Amino acid sequence: MTETPRVEAAPRFGWIYASLLLVMFLAALDQTIVGTALPTVVGELDGVNHMAWVVTAYVLAMTIAMPVYGKVGDLVGRKKLFLFAIALFLLGSALCGVAQDMIQLIGFRALQGLGGAGLMITSQAILADLVPARERAKYMAPMGAVFGVASVAGPLLGGWLTDSVDWRWIFWVNVPLGIAAFAVAATMIHLPKRTSTAKIDYLGIATMAVAVTGIVLVCTWGGTEYAWSSPTILVLAVVGVLATAAFLVVEHRAVEPIIPLGLFRNRTFVVATTLGLFVGAGMFGALAYMPTFLQMAYGVNATESGLLLIPMTVGMLTGSLFSGARVSKTGRYRIYPVVGTVIAALAMLLLSRVSDETRLWAVCAILALMGLGIGLFFQLLVLTVQNAVPPREIGTATSSNNFFREIGVTLGTAILGTVFASRLTSGLADVLSGTEGVDLPGATSLTPAIVRSLPDAVQSGVVDAYTDALIPLFAFLVPMFLAGTVVALFLPHIPLASRSDVAGALEGESAGQPGDEVLGEPADEPVGRSSDEASGAQR
Repeated sequence: MTETPRVEAAPRFGWIYASLLLVMFLAALDQTIVGTALPTVVGELDGVNHMAWVVTAYVLAMTIAMPVYGKVGDLVGRKKLFLFAIALFLLGSALCGVAQDMIQLIGFRALQGLGGAGLMITSQAILADLVPARERAKYMAPMGAVFGVASVAGPLLGGWLTDSVDWRWIFWVNVPLGIAAFAVAATMIHLPKRTSTAKIDYLGIATMAVAVTGIVLVCTWGGTEYAWSSPTILVLAVVGVLATAAFLVVEHRAVEPIIPLGLFRNRTFVVATTLGLFVGAGMFGALAYMPTFLQMAYGVNATESGLLLIPMTVGMLTGSLFSGARVSKTGRYRIYPVVGTVIAALAMLLLSRVSDETRLWAVCAILALMGLGIGLFFQLLVLTVQNAVPPREIGTATSSNNFFREIGVTLGTAILGTVFASRLTSGLADVLSGTEGVDLPGATSLTPAIVRSLPDAVQSGVVDAYTDALIPLFAFLVPMFLAGTVVALFLPHIPLASRSDVAGALEGESAGQPGDEVLGEPADEPVGRSSDEASGAQR
């Protein structure tokens, strides 16, 4: 029996790993932190019709920027890029906190997303530089769990700040944490310098941005801002399709393409990426609006609605740490995506049967089950992709995998948000227009506090409108997770590499000392995965 390689972590690697976890947490946090604050934000800024864009703008900008960070990091190095991303994220966060209307808030959220993309991609790529795949499963488990923690800490922190201080602090809270992460990264991270004479694929970036924006705008505006058959939607759809075709042509000819088309000949990449797309759409599409439902249907405040999501984090942490430990010990990972997607599909089915009469403990149990299922495999998707490509393509493969996952997040959030907003606006209009002799606010200005002050009959109607608008939509996500189960069955098994491509990459004042090596591996193990090894394993 082969022993699991032993990791000898240098003292400062602990600081580096902590900073990577922190920035990953901040980037993931801002996908969910606005959830509990949304009813108050849109009520104060008078913009319920643009509610979905507060979430979508961040995710869309992040999606577009991800492949850029991955490729540029592979070409010129990751440290300066990492620091730039942190600075951009902090600037966007500070500006969001001073936004005076919905248009400003949406624009600053997009700026924040451009920085958030670099936090996610570069931190994962830096970890892959320093830790071999076999050992990386243990380190990726907490990274994967970060998404679970953020998915609950976001609504919880957002709710507490909204209730106790001001909703603007949901953005300002990033600043001191980000500054701390910046300081650690600037002083502790030392990686080999990279130089490249290759030109950045600007045309690929441009066509990709147009394609993604067109697709997301169709999903976001269709049926709400504009009719599906309107010229605006039709033009956007055509632009999206044409830009996608142009992007494929450009990438085929580019010397250093942003998303190399050769990745799609790698079965591990295709399976893991498709699975991530499905899971991203289902998980974040459902989670983005659950706090709003809990506030309106159960009468809890923003903080309490965040607390009610803690069971999901517990489930995700449990699943993530369990699978990470087992993969590091056995080197086998194929079973976890299969089992995890089945569990998540069951949880989504149960969630679609929730009503305002369902006990809160039952809702929490369902959320815990969903977290357990997703936690079993979510962090393993990036690991399998990184293990299946040569070291020089790790950043590009990581960003491409995350790119398509975020496409799923963007589309899932946009489509669910669009349908939810449309059904909700219609339902609220019926409730409020049918009441005579009562001074009521407009449908676009409702907040949880205002709802609780309404007459009982009207309050009940508003709660029913929220329930009828959101809960049935979860049933449509069940087939998505089951499709993920089918896809997961095709994931090939490739032995996890037991040596990092950049073992001992932490250079500095004491470079060359044994303690400077992040990892100590057996000398007879191959360094990284060669192109032939990675491609041959697929066959």
